[in-house]
Amino acid sequence: MRFFTYFYGNEMEQYFYLKPQSFSKYSNRELLSYGLGATLYMPALRPNIHQEILSNKHDGLTSLVIDLEDAVGDNEVNRAERFLVEEILKLFGELKKGYLSFEDLPLMFFRIRNLEQFKRVTEQLGDATRLLTGVVLPKFSAETGEELLTEVQKLHSEQHPFYAMPILETAKVIQKETRMEELLKIKHQVDQYKEIVLNIRIGATDFCGLYGIRRSADTTVYDITVLRDCITDIINVFQRFESPYVVSGPVWEYFSAKKRMLKPQLRQTPFRERYGEEGLKWRSRLLDDNLDGLIRETIMDIANGLTGKTIIHPSHIKIVQALNVVSYEEYIDASNIVKAATGEIGVMKSEFANKMNEIKPHYYWAKKILFKSQLYGVLHEQFTNIDLIKKEVYVSHP
Repeated sequence: MRFFTYFYGNEMEQYFYLKPQSFSKYSNRELLSYGLGATLYMPALRPNIHQEILSNKHDGLTSLVIDLEDAVGDNEVNRAERFLVEEILKLFGELKKGYLSFEDLPLMFFRIRNLEQFKRVTEQLGDATRLLTGVVLPKFSAETGEELLTEVQKLHSEQHPFYAMPILETAKVIQKETRMEELLKIKHQVDQYKEIVLNIRIGATDFCGLYGIRRSADTTVYDITVLRDCITDIINVFQRFESPYVVSGPVWEYFSAKKRMLKPQLRQTPFRERYGEEGLKWRSRLLDDNLDGLIRETIMDIANGLTGKTIIHPSHIKIVQALNVVSYEEYIDASNIVKAATGEIGVMKSEFANKMNEIKPHYYWAKKILFKSQLYGVLHEQFTNIDLIKKEVYVSHP
């Protein structure tokens, strides 16, 4: 599995100073935690999931979650479980026939409702559980989390890694009077199981639902104040340098066009300066598809240290993954900082003569950039993330 497989060989050479490396569920956990990219959610009742994976239906897809929780009605749970098990067993059968390998598969997870469902489904899957990279644990709490993580640990081995991805989305996390105590308890808990926790996810939709809020396509999670404050504290607790986790950006839930109420969030200048009138036309298409909000929110995610994002439509894959590619300037700065971390010097001027690189304060940032550079690649100096977004990609509708 590799990012940007829809680029041809000569295009990879054209755009990338360092090309994205291949990865799979067997990659080193610390590196893999940065490799989720745009994680596509699909209901477990969706037909022919195994065929979509076999045929690489969604260009650029590197991770997906088959959802047994909110995407399935309460009266359809049993049928959804049967669907999921049947689809994974079919895919496992194709693997045993030699039609694909583990390395060909996207990172696949399933999202459960409770511990009993997790046990029930994995028991029915048997050896086919090895196709999965792990499980998503919704409404994760300090009260029930350890029991879930213990069961995940039973399936995890060096030969066949199986990871947990807790979602923070409960009332105790969003409500101010209980938030910090709950977050610190959860952090202490997951620290005991760190080798099986791939990343931490933020349940923005559930958080908003607790307050009767639904954000529009014109607003980002950072515009919803109660949500912004909660995300701030999640970052504060889970991205501390002494025991950090990769935290993923919240879901973007819009994909169809409708009349706007607010000013578009993409400035004309970058598009006009780089592509002229063609750039302005392309900007208009992004606005028509309600992708400007996604671009703005993903940029804010990255600025706040988040990596990757939950998505609900294949048209989002290219946007999220293109924006996570490392710029040439970031890569050179990060490489120089890590090389200089020998205790000989404390600060040095950037090669680009526009900033000072302080070794100790910027070291953790530099390490994250180097991890991302291995997976997402590094652009040549003359290119920007906009150039990658401009690449035409066929999008199949779910």
